[in-house]
Amino acid sequence: MLVVVAFIELDIEFFQSLKDKRQVVRSLKDRLRNSFNVSANEVGLQDVHQRARLAVSFVAHDNAFADATLEKIEKFVDSTTDAVLAEFTFDKIEY
Repeated sequence: MLVVVAFIELDIEFFQSLKDKRQVVRSLKDRLRNSFNVSANEVGLQDVHQRARLAVSFVAHDNAFADATLEKIEKFVDSTTDAVLAEFTFDKIEY
């Protein structure tokens, strides 16, 4: 069994307020949860209106499933959000 945590950093250059940013982040978190059955939350840069840092976590039964899910999540974030995907990193912990 693997516990997988991915960190997603987004550039949101065209938003001028925290309210605008939070709408994008909230929408992305909800879509990730609904599409991939993962836990997602904003974990940093809450007071910066042009950047966002999210963490996504899930449990996988093997490396192949974890890698496939991570790839799908990265493509999903890159293609469905108004923000630019600046960084995508992950850790896998085996139990």
